[in-house]
Parts: sequence; C-alpha cells; structure tokens
Amino acid sequence: MSLPLVHLSSLDQIRGFVAVGRRMSITLASQDLCLTQSAVSRKIHALEEQLGVKLLIRGYRSIAFTAEGERLFRSADGVVQQLQDVMGEIRTGGVLRPVTLSASIGVTGLWLLPRLNRFQKLHPGVDVRVSANNRITDLRNDGIDLAIRYTTASLAPAGSVRLFSESIAPVVHPSLGLKLLRSLKIPLKWSLLEFDDLQHPWLQWRDWLSAAEWSDAKPQGILHFNQYDQVIQAALAGQGIALGRLELIQPLLDEGRLMVVAPPRIRAESAHAYWLIQAEEHPRQDVCSVAAWIEAEARDTGVSIPS
Repeated sequence: MSLPLVHLSSLDQIRGFVAVGRRMSITLASQDLCLTQSAVSRKIHALEEQLGVKLLIRGYRSIAFTAEGERLFRSADGVVQQLQDVMGEIRTGGVLRPVTLSASIGVTGLWLLPRLNRFQKLHPGVDVRVSANNRITDLRNDGIDLAIRYTTASLAPAGSVRLFSESIAPVVHPSLGLKLLRSLKIPLKWSLLEFDDLQHPWLQWRDWLSAAEWSDAKPQGILHFNQYDQVIQAALAGQGIALGRLELIQPLLDEGRLMVVAPPRIRAESAHAYWLIQAEEHPRQDVCSVAAWIEAEARDTGVSIPS
C-alpha cells in the first residue's frame, strides 16, 4: 500500500540515506553532502523513526543494511539518480556538457595526453575534461563519464572493455650508451629508477632482477619515485635505468627518446591490464564518441621495439 504524499519522507532525509548507502560510510557521505557526520547521522535516525524500522546496522567503523534498508536503498538510489540526471540537464539549459574522463596520473601523462589532439581533430565539437588522479572514485557520484583503470578481469566492473595488456622491460635514454643487455651479473655504473608501488611488485626492480636471474646486479644506487610518470621523466633526463611499461611509452620508443636494453616480460592475459569503464549503461552520444575513440587508440597500442 502506498503512503499518502503528505506522509512521504523529506527528500533531504532520502538524500542523506542514499549518500550513505552509495558509500557505505557516514564519513564519506558527509563529505559528499558537505555536512558534518552528526548531521548525516541525524537524517538517518529521523528516517528510521518515521518508518519505524532500522535501516542500518552500525558496527565498529562499519555499517551494513538491514533487510528493510537494502530494499529502500535499491529503490531510492535509482529515483535519486534520475532526479540528479534530469535536474542536471535542466540546469545546463541546453549547454553541451563536457565528457569527463578519469585516469591515473601516469596513464594520463604518458598515454592519453599525447593522443588527445587526434580526438579533437576528429570531434571538434566535443569537449573533454580530463581528471587525473590515482584515487578510487565512484564514477556516477563524482560526475565522471568514463575511466581508464589498471586492474584484473575479475575486478573490472561488468560492461568494462579491455583496452590492452602490459609488457615491461628496462629502458634508458640513448645518451647512456647502453646496448641490449643479456646479463647484469656485473657491477652497474648506473642508478636504477624505482616506482614505489608495493601493490604491484612486478613493476619493481627486485621482482624483475629475481625473475631475470640478475640478482647479482650491483647498481650505483636506486632513485625512488611515488608517481610512474616521474620515473619516466627521470629516465628521459638520463638519470638511470627504468622499468618501462612499453604500451604506455611506445611513442617515446618510436621517437628514439628511450630505448629498450633487455628483452621484455609480457604480463599474462589473466593479470592486470588497462580497462575502460563507463558510468552509465546507456551514455549520451558524446560519451559514446570518446569511448569509441579510446578503444580505437587502444587497438593501435602495441609493443614495437626499434632495432
């Protein structure tokens, strides 16, 4: 039986409940709504009192839905999203919205930006807004249309498109005078350029040297960086040997600005790769154009090592 309109909960309470449900965190929901945590909690309590049921199970630093809360969220989330979409379109007054594309700082600087001029020539009427950061985002909630993510097939959201895999090899600037190395069981007079990312050990020198049976290598030193594009910039400056993610830096190899000095290791198909994720199942035409262009560029992304 439907409630009379006069007894319907306020949109403010529903909005607070949906924000918490999307994040499963009162802290993050309060940031989304620009409110204090206590203000968001009061909205949830008021909604629970009006309905006469508990909607959330509050634990130590965690929350979960009750059966009634999950049922309400499934309905309310869709309704609120429709309101967001419609009111967003009305508010723009017919002005064309830019397509917001999210990618990590490294992918943006090394793979995406060098190609964007080609997109602008093909689609001069489409505006693209690039959001470069390494944090995990909620695409719909953060207003992002498309995202390029480095992940596994099992973790990629349903509907994601696999763009390309990853090959890794040591690369240097030609000024170092290195040739193709078959063994590093000799003292190195160069520094190794290290990407500090413990979540992906295959991108670090220890894993590479061990797998390549080069554990006896003794570099001059190791320079550590917390962003992958910094590693490549240091390599371009001739500061040492970097582990190149060849698909990302192929233009630099083609131009002779970097060179491969050891045979590459290719990641298995089941391992990490680059995926394109869409926020909406049926996006607007401009988003479809950007997505199709990214997929076309990805098909042309391959490893070609100049001799």
